[in-house]
Amino acid sequence: MEIRYSYKAARQLDDLPILIKQRLIEKMRFFALQENPLTFAKSIQIEKLYRFRVGNYRIVFQLKQKMIFVVIIGKRDKIYT
Repeated sequence: MEIRYSYKAARQLDDLPILIKQRLIEKMRFFALQENPLTFAKSIQIEKLYRFRVGNYRIVFQLKQKMIFVVIIGKRDKIYT
């Protein structure tokens, strides 16, 4: 499955410390290689969005055909505000 990032998500990822960025990228690759990545995700009631949990960070995304489209990335205490 292909992974694409919104402009905002790409900037948020770039602003993170290198070790956290690497961890998030590795996890996204892991999720994309799964037959059904939604088994690792939770649904968010807004606009058919889902989220992956990676430590204290959340990756909010949409599933479009054979693509994971990452909308936003951030710490769990700040991402939903």
